[in-house]
Amino acid sequence: MDWKTVGFIANGTKPFAAELLATAAETLRSAGREVLFDRVTAQLLGLNSELTVKSLFKQCNLLVVLGGDGTLLQVVHEGTLPAPPILGINTGTLGFLTGAGAGDFKRVLADVLEERVVLSERTLLSIEVVRFGKTFWKGRALNEMVLSRGERSTVIRLEVHIDGVELTEYNADGLIVATPTGSTAYSLSAGGPILAPDSGVFVVTPICPHVLTNRSVIISERSTITVHPEATEPGVCLTLDGRTPFPLEAGDFIRCRRSRQMLRLVFPLGLPFFEVLRQKLRWSGKVV
Repeated sequence: MDWKTVGFIANGTKPFAAELLATAAETLRSAGREVLFDRVTAQLLGLNSELTVKSLFKQCNLLVVLGGDGTLLQVVHEGTLPAPPILGINTGTLGFLTGAGAGDFKRVLADVLEERVVLSERTLLSIEVVRFGKTFWKGRALNEMVLSRGERSTVIRLEVHIDGVELTEYNADGLIVATPTGSTAYSLSAGGPILAPDSGVFVVTPICPHVLTNRSVIISERSTITVHPEATEPGVCLTLDGRTPFPLEAGDFIRCRRSRQMLRLVFPLGLPFFEVLRQKLRWSGKVV
């Protein structure tokens, strides 16, 4: 692991972000690593930087993100692919995407310097909006894509095909297509299953379906998912990882498949996914 140049991106609205940033940067400098910051992060330390998030992605061998899971998701969307390995340091409690908490980040950084870490490869969704038979817009998602009804209070009709074969027409508040990483996010709240990060599948989960037998469907990540909103349905919106909704026009449809690019998240040894899962969901095996 050639991590001689380490980039930092921090969420300045988080408690003690500047203090954590200064300590982490100094720790790596003391170990002989070159440390870079994007423009906004540099300002937290009273420094100047001309680097954008995109340019920081290209210049560092390891990217350290200080914030929560939401901060890391935002950074992934603002950056470029292929991305450097990303270590998330959560300024609160452990997150599903962050490998260190505020209380143990020094130990984790020491493990990084000694290469006592695990690289967890995460699947990304590649999403296309097709309009008049041509790709009109492209995006990617680490967690999920969501088709929703926007501001309207009625259900929407969404016809779903898997590899060209019709699955069903959902009458629902919306539809989620989630990666294994995103299975613990919105999809879980909508009743979907939890998937291990390396399970090699996607999950299609309807949001409040009108037909009670409509449930989540797990499909291979090698499959292509197409979603056709009813042509007379106005106001349907596409949202990727909770970001700004993209409004669809009548006749648009969505094509979703696995991205050729993977994202590598850095975790310390001894912190398996199921341990994080147990902690985050407060599973104890005891009757409460």
